[in-house]
This record gives sequence, structure tokens and C-alpha cells, in this order.
Amino acid sequence: MISKEQFDKEIELIISNAIREDVGDGDHSSLACIPETAKGKAKLLVKDDGVIAGVEFAKKVFAYVDEDMVVETLIEDGSDVKYGDIAFYVEGASQSILKAERLVLNAMQRMSAIATKTKKFVDLLEGTGTKILDTRKTTPGIRALEKWAVKIGGGENHRFALYDMIMLKDNHIDFADGVAKAINLTKQYLKDTERDLKIIVEARNLEEIKEILDCGGVYRILIDNFNYEDTRKAVKLIGDQCLTESSGGINEHTVRKYAECGVDYISSGALTHSVYNMDLSLKAV
Repeated sequence: MISKEQFDKEIELIISNAIREDVGDGDHSSLACIPETAKGKAKLLVKDDGVIAGVEFAKKVFAYVDEDMVVETLIEDGSDVKYGDIAFYVEGASQSILKAERLVLNAMQRMSAIATKTKKFVDLLEGTGTKILDTRKTTPGIRALEKWAVKIGGGENHRFALYDMIMLKDNHIDFADGVAKAINLTKQYLKDTERDLKIIVEARNLEEIKEILDCGGVYRILIDNFNYEDTRKAVKLIGDQCLTESSGGINEHTVRKYAECGVDYISSGALTHSVYNMDLSLKAV
């Protein structure tokens, strides 16, 4: 993953771009009927059950819109919530609360859905030693938020983007004319460019796993679309030579069985691309 400093910068960019998109040259609905000096207070009302996520992000949004707004946090990120809970109160200029409202809700609803789904996977893996990973199957422009939500839900982040880790998948291997050639070319590229990046390689069968191990220097092997029996064989073959990761259509019904095959990680794009937003509201009080 990227550094904390770079991650924070990604969050800043998300906020500035979202406010630009939503506010434009002004929130004319509020400007038209609410005095600039008016003060107000609102509560973040939970209208669903699950894991809350995005409280800290909301604080950043409010501070970006108006540094004088004050947030009283009642429920922290990662907490279980139920219908009727109040996550926080925000107090300040009424115009500022309304300007920030939609971004806060849009982000928190999606982040909470992702955190809730991730927590379900984490609970299913309890006691196995296997960790759940996200993927790059995220919403363009808000990847940092969605990966943040995975962490809040108890999951782990895979690579952030194309630049912070090498991941040789089926198309790379086919275009490079074989897995061994792809790995050797990658090692030379990293040496020539003086980059220190971990290498993950996808294997489509046990023969490719043997080729990958013969090459050496790989951080993790992605055991992709294997059945349970072949996954167990792959884990035994790899041993402690590198880390292992299962992927490929793994869901709530199959994740435990794959973990019991002994893999270190299971990655699931569904954590971020197949969720239903949690119902939240920001209500004046």
C-alpha cells in the first residue's frame, strides 16, 4: 500500500473534487433562504444495522467546508450500529452544514456498506489465520475511501494502484510469452529502474506454480480460480517459499472452505463492487 502521507493526499483530493462537483459557484438553495449568520445543529441518524464507517472522513469534510464547525462524536468508526443510533452531532453555520451534507452522506453510506460486508467476511474467517483482502475493483475517483472502509471493517488492503506493487496476471503472462519470462523480465526491470516493489504472480494451474517457484523472488502467489483440492495441493507445494492468496469468485458461502485450505490471504472484489449503501440521514435538531 501507499504511504500514510500519500493516502491523506488522496483523501484531500476526493474532498476538494467532490465539493467542486457538488457546490460549483454556490449552494443557491441555502444562500436564497438561510442568513449567512444563522447557526444550526444536525445529527447523523443511522437507519439501518451494520458497521459504521466514515465518521473521521465526515470530520475532514466539515473542516474543509468550514473550520469553525464542531463535531461531537458519539459512535466511532468500526462500531456496530442499529436503527435509531446517532453517530455524531455537528454544529456551526447552517449554510456550511448544508454544503457538506450530501458529500458526508454519500461517502458514509457507501463506506459503511463496505465495512459491514468486510466485517462479515472477517467473522467467517475467524480462527483460520487467513486474512481478507480488497482489490482494485473500486469506484473510480474514490478508491481511497473504499479501501479505508475495508480497513475499518477489519480487512486488509491489497495494492492501492498499478504503481505500488507488481502484479503479474494472466494477460501479462500471455503477452510476455510465459510466466517464467514475465517474472525474469520483471526482475530485470526492477533492477534497471532501481525500484523496490513486491512481486505477486497469478497462477492458473499447478504447473505454473512450479514455474513461479523455480524463478524465485516472488512475494506472493495468487492461486486463481482453483478448486478446494487443487488449492490444498498448491499450498502444500508452495510451503514457506512465499505467501499465498486465493481469488476468483469466492463468496460468503465458500470463503471459509478456501481459508481451511491453508492460504494466507483471500481477495474479494465483492467487498467494494457489490454492496448496498447503508441508510443514513443528516437531520437538523
